Amino acid sequence: MNKFLFYVILLLFLQFVGCNSDRTSLDNTHLGGCILIDPVADLPSDIYQMTSITETNEYEPFNKKVTVCGIILIGRDDISDDFMQKVAETIKEIFSPNEENINKNLQEDLIRNMYKYRTVIPLFKGENFDFTSSDEKLWDRTTAENSICDIIMEGVPGQVTEVVEHILHFVTDIGMHYTFPDEWGISKSSKLYELMQQAIDNQYYDVAQYSDIDDDADRLRVLLQEYAYWIIYTSWDLREPYGPQGAEWSIMSSSELNDKLPQSYQLFQKTVPKVMARPSKEMLDSFIN
Repeated sequence: MNKFLFYVILLLFLQFVGCNSDRTSLDNTHLGGCILIDPVADLPSDIYQMTSITETNEYEPFNKKVTVCGIILIGRDDISDDFMQKVAETIKEIFSPNEENINKNLQEDLIRNMYKYRTVIPLFKGENFDFTSSDEKLWDRTTAENSICDIIMEGVPGQVTEVVEHILHFVTDIGMHYTFPDEWGISKSSKLYELMQQAIDNQYYDVAQYSDIDDDADRLRVLLQEYAYWIIYTSWDLREPYGPQGAEWSIMSSSELNDKLPQSYQLFQKTVPKVMARPSKEMLDSFIN
């Protein structure tokens, strides 16, 4: 699916699917249409915990969940437990506290922020976003109570990219935004915004397809989350082995990023390795095999 078309459908789905949706209310409580402005959740005793997959009625119309490192994955019965478990294990690897260069205090701050601002990732089977009218009302409440900025789909082409990209969207939109507001904030005053403008001006990041997103705050958040994803994904050198080959982003590797947009690479180097690690090849390949 064309990426812009996907975002149009997704934004409409996230914000307007419920017949009782109130965009004005969301604007008062959520940044960019999806990031909770005020912390609302308590912290568990073990912030690195990965729970088992359990039934739940907390996130209706989704009926099962797993919590890992500040992120709650939710799914319906059509999502396989195997896929849900693999996504959780990928997040666990990204936030391993034992990796070289990790600053455990900073990493813990980031994970705490994802808990406090209720980071919730819905999992869908393919592009099946269908809800009944009663489900729509339940979904309306779930989006209002949590930070839900994207989804992860099971059983789609480019499954590795699908998983890593959308995990990173949540981590940067919520965790990095609140932990490194000056560097990674979802705002026009952040270093991320300044560097994104450089990439656009130098024609490495083509954002023309996003110009039709009507709401200014939504469009800014999408542009920044995409740029943040591309910086991290490219610096982890995941694009050449896992794709995508053709995209709005023309840079293919960490060395090319350092050569063409050195300040963006420096932003990655100064912050990301302190709080995150690239998931292992074995973990990523498990989505293919």
